[in-house]
Order: sequence, then structure tokens, then C-alpha cells
Amino acid sequence: MAARMNTLSLLNPSHVSLRPRDSRFSHRPLTLRFYTSPNPNRGALFCTCSTTNGESFVLTTPLYYVNAPPHMGSAYTTIAADAIARFQRLLGKKVIFITGTDEHGEKIAAAAMAQGSIPLDHCNLISQAYKTLWKDLDISYDKFIRTTDSKHEAIVKEFYSRVLAKGDIYQADYEGLYCVNCEEYKDEKELLENNCCPVHLKPCDSRKEENYFFALSKYQKSLEEALNKNPNFVQPSFRLNEVQSWVKGGLRDFSISRASVDWGIPIPNDRSQTIYVWFDALLGYISALSDEQEQPDLLNAVSSGWPAALHLIGKDILRFHAVYWPAMLMSAGLSLPKMVFGHGFLTKDGMKMGKSLGNTLEPNELVHRFGTDAVRYFFLREVEFGSDGDYSEERFINIVNAHLANTIGNLLNRTLGLLKKNCQSTLVVDSTTAADGNEFKDNVEKLVDKARMHYENLSLSSACEAVLEIGNVGNFYMDERAPWSLFKQGGTASEAAAKDLVIILETARIIAIALLPVTPSLSWRIYEQLGYSRDQFDAATWGDTKWGGLKGGQVMAQPKPVFARIENQTEDVDKGVAVGKTMKSKGKKMKQAQQVAGA
Repeated sequence: MAARMNTLSLLNPSHVSLRPRDSRFSHRPLTLRFYTSPNPNRGALFCTCSTTNGESFVLTTPLYYVNAPPHMGSAYTTIAADAIARFQRLLGKKVIFITGTDEHGEKIAAAAMAQGSIPLDHCNLISQAYKTLWKDLDISYDKFIRTTDSKHEAIVKEFYSRVLAKGDIYQADYEGLYCVNCEEYKDEKELLENNCCPVHLKPCDSRKEENYFFALSKYQKSLEEALNKNPNFVQPSFRLNEVQSWVKGGLRDFSISRASVDWGIPIPNDRSQTIYVWFDALLGYISALSDEQEQPDLLNAVSSGWPAALHLIGKDILRFHAVYWPAMLMSAGLSLPKMVFGHGFLTKDGMKMGKSLGNTLEPNELVHRFGTDAVRYFFLREVEFGSDGDYSEERFINIVNAHLANTIGNLLNRTLGLLKKNCQSTLVVDSTTAADGNEFKDNVEKLVDKARMHYENLSLSSACEAVLEIGNVGNFYMDERAPWSLFKQGGTASEAAAKDLVIILETARIIAIALLPVTPSLSWRIYEQLGYSRDQFDAATWGDTKWGGLKGGQVMAQPKPVFARIENQTEDVDKGVAVGKTMKSKGKKMKQAQQVAGA
């Protein structure tokens, strides 16, 4: 879904000719198993089934469109979602992290044909590319749904039948200019010369077909009330203003089927048409909750975790998630998700990325060159979550080296080196005892609380900043105390230095847990250096950020860097050229000197 184009002329379709037919249909509605309010236009509706998840936290990424391999935009969304999921797990929540791929539509069929393949084979290939990238990026998803899964199709058909029985689906003619790449009808006002799509710069096709429509306009008042009563439903707050503006501008019914697209889920009451785009893909958030062993069923899926606590999406698909999706759920009598968060776009060197500009950012290449931790940290630290953000390689290298290699990695490495040299890599006292009466501990605890607050508010960049500040105060304490000098003095000074090392290592341990949502691999390497097992690391919770984890007698691992500095290849090349020129110049002068001497 994240890769679909999003110019939403459907919300103001002056180009659409609607001639509604009898909306009662000739078929008999299916028997429903959900309670439906007799007055659905009085705000959001809720399912009568109860969940037993306790402290559950369901969050989703978009279902990514498989017309092309994953790009950095989809990687950014998923990295952010993973950080949020990992933080919620640290809090002890039962997390269900859903991601997946959206695999139906005309564009998918066209992409497969262009590759000399069939749609399903094409979908299998691209969907696997997403799974591979998510593995490389340490994405800890719990459910990966594909809209070609049979359980998804069953859920979509049941949902469609519920909305149909509600009287919210009807037939009408659809006529207009259609962009295949965007997979939507366009308003003539937004097109370029020769009816070219402004996004793809290709002429749109003139089409007229009979479709099924969803009565979005019926839920105008309900959506307005829901947004007013729950201002946190759309975040950041300035996105809520956008959504409220769209709704107040007037909602129009939208087409939910295509007669000319074979690659899709057939309409239950009319197999000559397929369910189109959002009435298919959005249901992936619910169908993903279906147990693999059970018969796909809307009730069972909903009872397994719905409503979602968070839909994390790019701002380009905000309307679909904050307008279309809530209305669809109201129609079906299901509760709305608790929050839709629309983040910004990424640019490169201040410019919009595109293949035509030759400045695309390939996530696979970034991970291969710089490593998973570096990629995850840079984009979460340097992009204010919710706003647009920019990537430049120079800044990437500088930030990652300064923060991960120097501030955090070097602090741990030099402390372990001193511990090995002076204490045989063994802690002399508990970290609680070492920090007794020391205000340094209080400063660290305040910064930990600050980081937690930012994580909870989805301020991921600020959370990273708070954790980095822990590293900064640790380095300042180290430099101020200068334990290397105290060890040379011996006696009580040496004892104080040994306690200082325990304090610094406890700080590094706390950093490892507090930064785990962002850099899980780095956090594990830090914990391993501190003498912990993998099982102990995997069992860690946010409670382990509390001061007092390290114990006297605990043996640390042999010190080795946990994060290697990234070398700037451009600088290396420049240095190499300079050295080469110098050596060549020296060689020439030496040869001239020899010639003079020989004369």
C-alpha cells in the first residue's frame, strides 16, 4: 500500500459520472455474526467481541506494493515500526507487529508481464525481497501478511459481505481518465498536456465501466465526530488538521471494484469484477491476526488483537487510512484503530529521490556498506519522526562515527581496557555500592526517564538524543575523574578508580538497554562485552535500565571495539592521490639528485 500513488481525486470526483442502480441487489445477504448499531452514524462503532490480550500492542506498517523491490522509504517506515515494537516489548507488552505486501491490481499484472512472468511468481519474488531486507535490517515482525494469502481473501470477502448487507455498497457507472501506474482515475484539472499524469508523465486512458461503490459520504458526520472526540487518532497533530480539512470539504463515494482487472479478489456477488485496492489491502491489518491453523474468519481475527494500537504510514497514504479505513470499519461495525501516524518523506542531499535523477537510495546497498546498526540509527536519530528528512553520505558517516563509534563505543572500550589492566577484568563492587552518594547516578536516571518519555510519544529522534546524552555524561565523568591517573597513585585513590570503572560500565549497560529499540545488534555486543549471555540479553526489559545491574565479582569480556568507525572512502581516495603525488615527486627529485651526483 505504501507504494501506491496517492493523488486522491476520488474524494472530489467531478470527473465521475454516477448513475446508481438499485442498491438492494438480487442476491440474499449473508447472515452476520456481529452486532451492528441501529444508528451507525453516531460516531465510531465497536465490536461486541472481547479480547483477552491484556497489555497487548498491535502495530502495523503499510502493506507494501510489490510492483517493484523495496526502497529506502519503505525501509524507513519499517525500521521506525520495529523500534516502537521493541520498546513496547521492553515494557512487557504483548506486541503483535504486522507488516506484509499488497499484491493485487493492474499494475502488478503489468509489471509481471514486462518481466515475462505471471503475477503470482512476480509477487513471490518481490515479497521475498522484502522479507530478506527485513531480516538484514533486524526487523522483528510477528506477522507477515500477503494479500494473495487464502486467509486474507476469505476475510476480505466476509468483510465485503457485511458492508454490502449494511446497504453501503451499490453499483454505478464509472467514467474518466485512468492512470494505470497510479491505478486511479484522474481529474482533468490535474493532468498535463495530452492528458498526461503529472506523476508518471504518461497519457491516461479514457475508461468507462460499471463498478461497485462504497457509500463514504454516509459517514461524513460520523468521521467528523470521531476526529473531534479523539484528537490523538491522527498524529502528528498537524496531520490531524489536514484530515479534518478533507472531511469538512465533503466526502464522496468511491469505487471499490474494477471490471477490467483480473488480478484481484473476485466480488462475492459478481465474479465479473474484482475488489479494488483499498477495500482489499486495508483488510490485511485484520487478516494478519488470523491464526495459521484456524479457518479464516473475521470474528476470530478481530478477537486476536483488534483494534490496532498504531498504524504507521507515510503521509502520502494518510487519507486512505484516516478517512476511507475508519468509514469502512464503521460500516462493518468494528472498532477503529487507536492511532494513525503519518511520517514524512526522505530526500537525498536536499533533493527528491528518483530513478530519473539517478539519486535513489538503495537500502540493501546502505546495509552492505555501513551495517544494520548504522542505517537504523542514522534515520531514526537524524529524521524528526513525522517530518521530512534528508540523507547525505557525509553527514551519515559523521553522525554514526561521532555517536556510535566515539561517544558510546570508545567509552566502553577504554573503560574495559583500564579494567583489564588494573582489575583483571573483574568488577570490585556492585554498581549500586560504587555509585552510593554520587549524583552521577541521579543524572543518568533522569536521562533514562527522558528517553522513555520520548519513546512513548513516538519522538524517536529525541529518544536517541537522550540516550546519547547518557554517553556524553559518561565520557565527561571519565575524563573528569581520570581513573588512569588514580590507579598510578595507588591506595585509596586506586580503590576509587576501580569504583569509577564500575560506574562507567553500569552506564554502558544502561545505554545498551535504552538504545536496544534502535540498535539491537550493537546493544547485544555491548551486553556481551559486559559478560552477559545471550539469554540474559534476550530476557532484558526496560526495568533493566534501573541503576544496579552490575554485580561485584562479575567478569567482563576481553575488550574489543563494539562499533568500528566508518572510513570516508572519498577522503581515503583523496589521501591516496595526494600520497601518490608526493611519492612520485620525491622519486623524481631523488632521480634528479642521483643524476647530478653522477655527473
